[in-house]
Amino acid sequence: MMKSLFTRGAFAAPQFRWFYMGRTISLLGSGMTPVALAFAILQAHHGQQLLGYIMTAEILPHIVMLLIGGSVADRYRRDRLIQLASVGAGCAQAGIAAIVLTGGNPYGLFPLAVLNGVIGAFTAPATRGIIPELVHREAVQQANAYLETSRSVAKIVGPALAGILAATVGGGWSIAMDSLSFLVAAAFLTRVKTPSHPAPSQRSLLHEMREGWTYFVRRPWIWSITMAFTVMNPVQMGAWRVLGPIIAKHSVGAAGWGLILSLQAVGLLAASLLMMRLHFARPLRAAMMGAVLVGLPMFALGLGLSFPWLMASAAAAGMGSTVSGIAWSTSLQQGVPKDKLSRVMAFDDFGSFVAIPLGLVAAVPVAERFGFRTIEALGGLVWMLVALLPLSLRGVRQMTVTDIQAQGVECQDTLLG
Repeated sequence: MMKSLFTRGAFAAPQFRWFYMGRTISLLGSGMTPVALAFAILQAHHGQQLLGYIMTAEILPHIVMLLIGGSVADRYRRDRLIQLASVGAGCAQAGIAAIVLTGGNPYGLFPLAVLNGVIGAFTAPATRGIIPELVHREAVQQANAYLETSRSVAKIVGPALAGILAATVGGGWSIAMDSLSFLVAAAFLTRVKTPSHPAPSQRSLLHEMREGWTYFVRRPWIWSITMAFTVMNPVQMGAWRVLGPIIAKHSVGAAGWGLILSLQAVGLLAASLLMMRLHFARPLRAAMMGAVLVGLPMFALGLGLSFPWLMASAAAAGMGSTVSGIAWSTSLQQGVPKDKLSRVMAFDDFGSFVAIPLGLVAAVPVAERFGFRTIEALGGLVWMLVALLPLSLRGVRQMTVTDIQAQGVECQDTLLG
């Protein structure tokens, strides 16, 4: 059975196997950081406000640099960018771990958060864009499903372990392990060599950014979904990532919050395994219907439902998030030419992330004015309603896999080693 796994589908490509191992190691380390860092910051003076500000310090430079990162990833070698970014992220996380472990000034986390944001701006477009270079087009969804499976396992193990470490020896050790995982992953990623390299371009970076923008705005099936996430993501980040731990601190506690996040990851894992074989005739419709489920745990937490209901809604959200993410990423990777893919994905990420800082910074002040649980429940409701809006466009609702692949006729399957 193991032999057949490495001779069929995505794992038949040696380069993808090295990439998968490196990413899996990195994801396992990163799975512990959100819980560990959140509760470490909440213990500091004015921790509730600091949590949102530090998260903003990471996401804002990420957003600002995304379009440059996407153009660079299309212009240069994606494999090299990912390797360098892993080393940089490992160093940044080591600095964060040192501050947390030594009880240093939490304001020292800000420059490291900024560094992580900039690194992520170059990593994300390259990582999403490299998949069609590593596997044949028919194996793209399976490759995404394998990667999502690793991410799901990391989100199951990571938060639970981080919650235990935070309650015993301290959350800083979780972040230190994340730092080590980035450096080990970088060693694996040195074995990844993309079969084709971009030809040297004489055009300016600005010209290539404009070219990517033109492609993006001329395809309603792309920008309509991006616009929905422009609204959804700041709501989710503010309500779930900022208000969620605060509400949990006064209700289910750090261990309970870690368990909720782990159960959400169980849903991610179950759907990831399913998506290895399941194919939707209309993937965009499946993506947005799956996205609707992500609002359920916010709604349940805001209403103060019992812990079993919260756990069930978190698991459902994980399943919906996985279906949505894999269907959407696969659609872009199959429907956008490879030489424009990182730029288009960068515009997608930029539009999806651009309002997140507002959600992060405004979450606590708005919740203090109207009530933490009220804003949490309202956030879940807004998320679910906005997720349905792109489906009002017939071109999105009815678009088939064949229609999407026809958009990417410029793509040529790469001869894989």
